[in-house]
Amino acid sequence: MRLYHVSALEIPAPDLRRGRKNADFGQGFYLTPDREFARRWAGADAVFNEYELDETGLNIHRFQRDAEWFRYIFQNRKTVDALSADVVMGPIANDTLFDTLGILTSGFLRPEEALRLLLIGPEYTQAAVKTEKALKQLRWLGAEKIAGLDADARLIEQEAYQTALAKAMGDLI
Repeated sequence: MRLYHVSALEIPAPDLRRGRKNADFGQGFYLTPDREFARRWAGADAVFNEYELDETGLNIHRFQRDAEWFRYIFQNRKTVDALSADVVMGPIANDTLFDTLGILTSGFLRPEEALRLLLIGPEYTQAAVKTEKALKQLRWLGAEKIAGLDADARLIEQEAYQTALAKAMGDLI
Protein backbone atom coordinates (compact mmCIF):
# COMPACT_ATOMS: atom_id res chain seq x y z
CA MET A 1 0.00 0.00 0.00
CA ARG A 2 1.37 3.44 -0.90
CA LEU A 3 1.08 6.06 1.82
CA TYR A 4 2.05 9.73 2.04
CA HIS A 5 3.03 12.10 4.82
CA VAL A 6 3.56 15.84 4.47
CA SER A 7 5.89 17.51 6.91
CA ALA A 8 8.51 20.22 7.18
CA LEU A 9 11.15 17.46 7.05
CA GLU A 10 12.16 14.29 5.29
CA ILE A 11 11.15 11.42 7.58
CA PRO A 12 12.94 8.25 6.47
CA ALA A 13 12.63 6.67 9.94
CA PRO A 14 9.32 7.67 11.61
CA ASP A 15 8.97 7.57 15.38
CA LEU A 16 5.64 6.31 16.73
CA ARG A 17 6.02 8.20 20.00
CA ARG A 18 6.37 11.68 18.48
CA GLY A 19 2.71 12.00 17.43
CA ARG A 20 -0.07 13.36 19.58
CA LYS A 21 -1.63 10.84 21.93
CA ASN A 22 -5.12 12.28 21.54
CA ALA A 23 -5.31 12.33 17.74
CA ASP A 24 -8.17 10.62 15.88
CA PHE A 25 -6.68 7.13 16.09
CA GLY A 26 -4.44 7.62 19.10
CA GLN A 27 -0.66 7.68 19.18
CA GLY A 28 1.07 6.66 15.99
CA PHE A 29 2.59 7.89 12.74
CA TYR A 30 -0.14 9.40 10.54
CA LEU A 31 -0.20 9.09 6.77
CA THR A 32 -2.78 9.04 4.00
CA PRO A 33 -3.24 6.75 1.00
CA ASP A 34 -4.68 9.74 -0.90
CA ARG A 35 -1.76 11.28 -2.79
CA GLU A 36 -3.73 14.24 -4.14
CA PHE A 37 -5.18 15.09 -0.73
CA ALA A 38 -1.71 15.09 0.83
CA ARG A 39 -0.31 17.33 -1.90
CA ARG A 40 -3.27 19.70 -1.99
CA TRP A 41 -3.26 20.37 1.74
CA ALA A 42 0.52 20.80 1.97
CA GLY A 43 1.69 24.09 3.40
CA ALA A 44 4.35 26.31 1.88
CA ASP A 45 7.73 24.62 1.39
CA ALA A 46 6.45 21.24 2.53
CA VAL A 47 8.25 17.93 2.21
CA PHE A 48 6.16 15.23 0.57
CA ASN A 49 7.29 11.85 1.98
CA GLU A 50 6.26 8.66 0.20
CA TYR A 51 6.13 5.21 1.80
CA GLU A 52 5.15 1.66 1.01
CA LEU A 53 3.50 -0.53 3.65
CA ASP A 54 3.75 -4.30 3.40
CA GLU A 55 0.40 -5.38 4.87
CA THR A 56 1.45 -9.03 5.30
CA GLY A 57 0.59 -10.32 8.78
CA LEU A 58 -0.58 -6.95 10.05
CA ASN A 59 -3.80 -6.42 11.97
CA ILE A 60 -5.34 -3.50 10.07
CA HIS A 61 -8.61 -2.05 11.35
CA ARG A 62 -10.57 -0.09 8.74
CA PHE A 63 -13.23 2.34 9.92
CA GLN A 64 -16.12 3.78 7.95
CA ARG A 65 -17.54 7.22 8.71
CA ASP A 66 -20.15 5.92 11.15
CA ALA A 67 -21.05 5.57 14.85
CA GLU A 68 -18.27 3.02 15.57
CA TRP A 69 -15.69 5.44 14.11
CA PHE A 70 -17.16 8.33 16.14
CA ARG A 71 -16.99 6.37 19.42
CA TYR A 72 -13.40 5.36 18.73
CA ILE A 73 -12.13 8.87 17.93
CA PHE A 74 -14.10 10.32 20.85
CA GLN A 75 -12.32 7.88 23.20
CA ASN A 76 -8.93 8.67 21.65
CA ARG A 77 -9.46 12.38 22.24
CA LYS A 78 -9.62 11.37 25.90
CA THR A 79 -6.41 9.30 25.33
CA VAL A 80 -8.22 5.97 25.80
CA ASP A 81 -7.19 3.66 22.92
CA ALA A 82 -9.17 0.44 23.34
CA LEU A 83 -8.32 -1.07 19.94
CA SER A 84 -5.32 -3.30 19.45
CA ALA A 85 -4.33 -2.96 15.80
CA ASP A 86 -1.03 -2.50 14.01
CA VAL A 87 -2.58 0.03 11.64
CA VAL A 88 -5.84 1.94 11.90
CA MET A 89 -7.37 3.42 8.76
CA GLY A 90 -10.41 5.54 8.27
CA PRO A 91 -11.85 8.98 7.77
CA ILE A 92 -10.12 12.04 9.13
CA ALA A 93 -12.34 13.75 11.68
CA ASN A 94 -12.73 17.25 10.35
CA ASP A 95 -12.22 20.36 12.48
CA THR A 96 -15.80 20.02 13.74
CA LEU A 97 -14.51 17.36 16.14
CA PHE A 98 -12.79 19.93 18.33
CA ASP A 99 -16.00 21.95 18.57
CA THR A 100 -18.44 19.07 18.96
CA LEU A 101 -16.52 17.39 21.77
CA GLY A 102 -16.79 20.48 23.94
CA ILE A 103 -20.45 20.93 23.09
CA LEU A 104 -21.12 17.21 23.57
CA THR A 105 -19.50 17.07 26.99
CA SER A 106 -21.46 20.18 28.03
CA GLY A 107 -24.69 18.27 27.34
CA PHE A 108 -25.87 20.59 24.55
CA LEU A 109 -25.41 17.98 21.80
CA ARG A 110 -26.35 14.32 21.90
CA PRO A 111 -23.80 11.89 20.37
CA GLU A 112 -25.98 11.28 17.28
CA GLU A 113 -26.16 15.05 16.68
CA ALA A 114 -22.39 15.41 17.00
CA LEU A 115 -21.92 12.53 14.55
CA ARG A 116 -24.29 14.20 12.09
CA LEU A 117 -22.10 17.32 12.21
CA LEU A 118 -18.96 15.24 11.64
CA LEU A 119 -20.47 13.80 8.46
CA ILE A 120 -20.56 17.24 6.85
CA GLY A 121 -17.94 17.97 4.24
CA PRO A 122 -15.60 15.83 2.16
CA GLU A 123 -14.20 12.58 3.45
CA TYR A 124 -10.45 11.98 3.42
CA THR A 125 -8.69 8.86 4.63
CA GLN A 126 -5.84 8.62 7.10
CA ALA A 127 -3.75 5.67 8.23
CA ALA A 128 -2.08 5.53 11.64
CA VAL A 129 0.83 3.14 11.99
CA LYS A 130 0.56 2.23 15.66
CA THR A 131 3.01 -0.61 16.38
CA GLU A 132 6.70 -1.28 15.93
CA LYS A 133 5.72 -4.38 13.93
CA ALA A 134 3.90 -2.22 11.37
CA LEU A 135 6.65 0.40 11.44
CA LYS A 136 9.19 -2.27 10.43
CA GLN A 137 7.00 -3.01 7.38
CA LEU A 138 6.80 0.66 6.36
CA ARG A 139 9.48 1.48 3.81
CA TRP A 140 10.40 5.07 2.99
CA LEU A 141 10.57 5.53 -0.79
CA GLY A 142 11.81 9.10 -0.78
CA ALA A 143 10.73 12.68 -0.46
CA GLU A 144 10.41 15.82 -2.51
CA LYS A 145 10.07 19.44 -1.48
CA ILE A 146 6.88 21.03 -2.77
CA ALA A 147 5.19 24.37 -2.48
CA GLY A 148 1.66 24.49 -1.12
CA LEU A 149 -0.62 23.62 -4.00
CA ASP A 150 -4.10 24.65 -5.05
CA ALA A 151 -4.85 27.25 -2.37
CA ASP A 152 -7.96 28.42 -4.27
CA ALA A 153 -9.50 24.94 -4.27
CA ARG A 154 -8.69 24.62 -0.57
CA LEU A 155 -10.42 27.93 0.18
CA ILE A 156 -13.51 26.98 -1.84
CA GLU A 157 -13.71 23.65 0.00
CA GLN A 158 -13.32 25.31 3.40
CA GLU A 159 -16.00 27.93 2.65
CA ALA A 160 -18.46 25.26 1.44
CA TYR A 161 -17.80 23.25 4.58
CA GLN A 162 -18.26 26.24 6.89
CA THR A 163 -21.53 27.19 5.18
CA ALA A 164 -22.90 23.65 5.47
CA LEU A 165 -21.79 23.39 9.11
CA ALA A 166 -23.39 26.73 10.01
CA LYS A 167 -26.67 25.61 8.43
CA ALA A 168 -26.60 22.28 10.30
CA MET A 169 -25.81 24.01 13.58
CA GLY A 170 -28.69 26.41 12.98
CA ASP A 171 -31.02 23.47 12.36
CA LEU A 172 -30.04 22.03 15.77
CA ILE A 173 -30.97 25.17 17.67
